Amino acid sequence: MPELYQLLLYGFAIVALINIAYYLYFLPFCLSAKAKQPQSQPPPVTLVVCAKNEADNLRKHIPLWMAQDHPSFELILINDGSWDETLDVMEEFAARYPTIQITDVAPNEKFWGSKKYALTLGIKRARNEHLVFTDADCRPASQEWLRLIAQNFNQMHDIVLGYGAYEKVKNSFLNKIIRFETVFTALQYFSYATNKNPYMGTGRNLAYTAGLFYEKKGYVEHMQVRSGDDDLFVNAAATRSNTAICIAPEAFTISGPKRKFKAWYRQKRRHITTADRYKKRHQFALGLFYMSQFLFLLFSLFFLIYHPSAHIFIILVAVRYLVAALAFVGVSIKLEEKDLYPFFPLLEACLVCFQLFIFIHNLISKPKRWK
Repeated sequence: MPELYQLLLYGFAIVALINIAYYLYFLPFCLSAKAKQPQSQPPPVTLVVCAKNEADNLRKHIPLWMAQDHPSFELILINDGSWDETLDVMEEFAARYPTIQITDVAPNEKFWGSKKYALTLGIKRARNEHLVFTDADCRPASQEWLRLIAQNFNQMHDIVLGYGAYEKVKNSFLNKIIRFETVFTALQYFSYATNKNPYMGTGRNLAYTAGLFYEKKGYVEHMQVRSGDDDLFVNAAATRSNTAICIAPEAFTISGPKRKFKAWYRQKRRHITTADRYKKRHQFALGLFYMSQFLFLLFSLFFLIYHPSAHIFIILVAVRYLVAALAFVGVSIKLEEKDLYPFFPLLEACLVCFQLFIFIHNLISKPKRWK
């Protein structure tokens, strides 16, 4: 038994040190001074929104998109085979705004069977080189959103990663875990991009050039994957030097969160299916981080029950939570989610267990729809 205990203690030490190393990797982004927003004239942009049965959201959000203070932009609205009033709403606003174009993807056109086909048709109609993407259920945090995102384009940067937040709902643990997962994901992809190793972005707030889209042949390599029009494209196209981040609060987008656990669970099952399509180095790095998270919690529970007074256990747990707290407090302040960090240990443990359950479920059966 003593030999087994020593082996477990060594294993815990290795896992804890790996996990600490990841959080140290995140700190340059989390603790960096607020970056100055570029003040250059923004290039003309095309805002692209793909909608499926989103009539109500479009009624609310098209006026907010069209009220952006960007000096030169168009809006392409893509109706992806909706069966509600989505197309009617699009046509109503297109009659009022001459800079709105509509791409209507009828059900019989959808032989590709994915959102990516609809997006490709919309992108082909863009008059501008610089494309900005959001979802129909996303509202901009301010009238400056489009201009601030677009100002990050330059001769080096073909991709701009933004932040897509979720609305706060009082007295809802589900809302806290949704927002925590969103912040925790952003902590990783912004940190990797800051360290010149970008691997994903979110379609709620993302921009890239049409030239890059055509150079990479769009979504052809993963057209059959239901998700991934955002993260898989960025993973394939991003380099050390061509990716910028924009985390000005005025440049956030804000979405309505899922109100029921089942709906959120279905959404996250779909999102996680793209991970095995990432570049191998990203798969390894992200997988190792998750395993270090899970094993750290598992080992901690074991030693908390059987030997909570072990000095190395106490030291490693203290150091790990100190570094992790520094990272999470830093990113929470940057992304204006300060109400979450007092609950960091609990939300982290819940998320790790939840992700394990999704992974196992997806091994058994794959989700089949994007909406």
